[in-house]
Amino acid sequence: MKKKIALVTGGAGFIGSHVVDLLLEKKFKVIVVDNLSGGHKRNIQKHLKKKNFKLIKSDICNLKKKNLKVNKLDFIFHFAGKGDIVPSIIYPKDYFLTNLLGTINILEIARTLKIKKFLYAASSSCYGLAKTPTKETNKLNPLYPYALSKLMGEDAVLHWSKLYNLPATSVRIFNAYGPRVKTTGAYGAVFGVFFKQKLSKKPFTLVGDGTQKRDFLHVSDVAKAFYLAAIKKTKNRIFNLGSGDPKSIKSLIKILGGGYIKIPKRPGEPHYTWADISRIKKELSWRPKKDFQLGVKEMIKEINYWKNAPLWNVKKIKIATKDWFKYMNKYKK
Repeated sequence: MKKKIALVTGGAGFIGSHVVDLLLEKKFKVIVVDNLSGGHKRNIQKHLKKKNFKLIKSDICNLKKKNLKVNKLDFIFHFAGKGDIVPSIIYPKDYFLTNLLGTINILEIARTLKIKKFLYAASSSCYGLAKTPTKETNKLNPLYPYALSKLMGEDAVLHWSKLYNLPATSVRIFNAYGPRVKTTGAYGAVFGVFFKQKLSKKPFTLVGDGTQKRDFLHVSDVAKAFYLAAIKKTKNRIFNLGSGDPKSIKSLIKILGGGYIKIPKRPGEPHYTWADISRIKKELSWRPKKDFQLGVKEMIKEINYWKNAPLWNVKKIKIATKDWFKYMNKYKK
């Protein structure tokens, strides 16, 4: 039987690399496109010499069909993009160039190839300050450039799907966590911040009072959901992807162990993120499996992965979020 071929953009990144692992386990031939600005070569190091794996170092905006050296692809998993939320306030143009125009470039490549499915990694930030639990039919209200750029990318995917008959599915990811979660770059994801603080024996920087909850989903469950979304006969569908069981930031600190310093709550960020996952459970027969506490404890065992992550303190965070407070203060409750 001929091996299925999958293109994974951003395949050296956090989620993308786990999808690559799963696809290779399922005997796919995998082509990764990544400029390694956010992802790490170490995330895919074990695959570099495999016959069924190929890495193309390229920005998605500049990728051309000829670089792939294939006339047919079975699946495209599109994870590449700018994902740091806070800096999008300062550099909005960069986000639209990558997250919208880069996505359109990949779509244009996709429609010249006979693909079975285009999978788009969308963001739950499209809902803004949403009612919870949040359904796919909830009102969309992107509040900052990252959220808008990802939503416009999703719109492009669904438009190409309808106009050019390109089979596509968009998966709105809530709060993914697990091994290889981002360690470098701008101030952002809580795990990268907290793990470096723990390694450095510094107090955790707790935003607000810590009662806010996030719908954390282990990356292994994320990868399985994308795989099922690819092989199941769905088209032009949107799925929320979370655990459906939000956890408080204080509960995360309790698992990690250590003291904390409170910093101001950021306006424009929801107090709760909570995905209604009834659609994906029903249509893809998918269920979250990894227990949150167990998942975090497994990450602690590999904490040295974050040894080169930037160390954030109150002063640095205040500087990094200055523009966020300036422009997002209108959403302060």
